[in-house]
Amino acid sequence: MKEQKKILQDKIDQAHLGGGLDRIEKQHKKGKLTARERVELLLDEGSFEEIGNLVTHRTKDFGMEEQVFYGDGVVTGHGTIEGRIIYVFAQDFTVFGGSLSETHAEKICKIMDLAMKTGAPLIGLNDSGGARIQEGVRSLGGYADIFYRNVMASGVIPQISAIMGPCAGGAVYSPAITDFTIMVENSSYMFVTGPNVVKTVTNEIVTAEELGGASTHSTKSGVTHLTASNDLSCINKIKKLLSYMPQNCEEKTQRIDYVLNDELRPDLENIIPESANKPYDMKHVIDGLADEDSFFEIHESYAENIIVGFARLAGRSVGIVANQPLSLAGCLDVDSSKKAARFTRFCDCFNIPLLVLVDVPGFLPGTDQEWNGIIVNGAKLLYALSEATVPKVTLITRKAYGGAYDVMNSKHIGADFNFAWPSAEIAVMGAKGASEIIFKREIDASDNPEATLAEKEAEYAKLFANPYSAAQRGFIDEVILPEETRRKLIRTYAVLETKVKQLPKKKHGNIPL
Repeated sequence: MKEQKKILQDKIDQAHLGGGLDRIEKQHKKGKLTARERVELLLDEGSFEEIGNLVTHRTKDFGMEEQVFYGDGVVTGHGTIEGRIIYVFAQDFTVFGGSLSETHAEKICKIMDLAMKTGAPLIGLNDSGGARIQEGVRSLGGYADIFYRNVMASGVIPQISAIMGPCAGGAVYSPAITDFTIMVENSSYMFVTGPNVVKTVTNEIVTAEELGGASTHSTKSGVTHLTASNDLSCINKIKKLLSYMPQNCEEKTQRIDYVLNDELRPDLENIIPESANKPYDMKHVIDGLADEDSFFEIHESYAENIIVGFARLAGRSVGIVANQPLSLAGCLDVDSSKKAARFTRFCDCFNIPLLVLVDVPGFLPGTDQEWNGIIVNGAKLLYALSEATVPKVTLITRKAYGGAYDVMNSKHIGADFNFAWPSAEIAVMGAKGASEIIFKREIDASDNPEATLAEKEAEYAKLFANPYSAAQRGFIDEVILPEETRRKLIRTYAVLETKVKQLPKKKHGNIPL
């Protein structure tokens, strides 16, 4: 028995060393943690239970039978974060560059299956050079096995991907299917084809960082939802992100203890400028409504004309979708519509109530928008909010014009409660544009067209540029004072706690992709 224990311990020690001390030292010199260090930092101390640590590859071609490492380049298992069961895999770049082999993929698939069976979140720490080319199609099949499970798990359990090194070729599609992607700055990159291939095919000269670094994907493509300055920061963001989510689609996010006070917020009274054309920062509104320091923004640097993120109201997790007047006057465009639709659908998957803050003058005009599909992309947000069955509350702070009024969680597409501040303007378009159309003949015939336009503009604004006409129709449930909004929202979400809504029976809808 002693000899057997020694053999087992030797194998475990070898597995923990991965590709050897020299490769681990190289990893550290690059400012990167090893796969095991990342797992240990992610999970509660002493909670990690490893699965498949003695697995080795089955390849005998190209001299591979002489290069055998226990674990085969990926650490897999389960543990806890704040006491919650979590399944995790961490690719080990010190073993064959973290490349994916048949057995490497089998290990990942095994814990994905377990996560689905037990209803627990899955976290993937990606650091891989791609498919192991010595295995040919077997490694490609391994990727497809993972992709299939990503799709089956979508909407069932939360899936979070951290890109903590290279992620290229087919490897990028697994993170793309998961719910959230986090990239480490200056040490990670994602692309389908690398800089060398790009140069050969298109003659473009581009670095890996420019082509698929964290900055590129967080600002231009929107592929990554969050960025982190280093591995430790990345792991901390994963933990924080997870705190706003439930274990699975059958549960609700655990509430944090909160003691109610009067909940009045007088500072909200002074946020909206007197001039309708002057911008303001919607994040100040969010900070005034949410629990202190609870707002966690997603996609902060991408499509900045709309804000999405998680926050807490009296300890309850909510998802926020909000127009941002500081960027493009808060207009909806192609990128912002996709960004908000994706976030809305995630919240709906996992029973996270939605709060939609509206200050939108319409859809962004121009040939660029039309040619890039603003019609079908705007429809994605309309579809997502219409389909969502979670509690949905809307607050109109200022402008709600045209079709964008409908799209931004109006009463007509299923919002449960719609509130407006006295500063709200709900109309087909702005008073000036509407007056130029409605009163065109009178203005043209006037001796003083400018004065007549101003008069008619004031007339139109009095009739429509306010929330009261909509409230008379029941499209707005209540016009409320800014300082009372937080208290109103807390009570409203408490009322909606037991909301149940079933969609018509169908296989699935056909969202305009």
